[in-house]
Amino acid sequence: MLDVAQLRNLIIKPALQALNLFTPEAMELLVFTCANESDGGHFVHQLNGPALGIYQMEPNTYNDIWQNYINSRQDLKLQLLHNFNAPIMPDEDRMIYDLRFASAMCRIHYARVPKAIPELYDVDGLWNYYKTYYNSSAGKADYHQALEKYNALRDN
Repeated sequence: MLDVAQLRNLIIKPALQALNLFTPEAMELLVFTCANESDGGHFVHQLNGPALGIYQMEPNTYNDIWQNYINSRQDLKLQLLHNFNAPIMPDEDRMIYDLRFASAMCRIHYARVPKAIPELYDVDGLWNYYKTYYNSSAGKADYHQALEKYNALRDN
């Protein structure tokens, strides 16, 4: 499990600031997502599956974000070029070893959602937002386990 202060201050916050998409609420949403998707950074490749990085983003989702969101937003493409050295779509494996890039991709995934991110520390709101827009109704995430994982990461 990653140290949550380092995750917030050295990985998530700089990545989101580089995209001009930082808010404390967005940072906490990524902490929640990391806690649930990879057990707080314990896994960087899904066991028996394709998902990658501390946010366990699937390659199909990654490709969709680039093809149907990033490629039509020149300002976002320029930010990725200048701040993440990504002039074109990098190989999805980069999400395994580049935690800031993985954080940027997770935040961009959530940026596609028109609904506002829940208020800071609204745990039920974080759960509903994460479950609806990241894990999906077909996903395996469980409310009680999600809160347990989030609290474990948040309190470490």
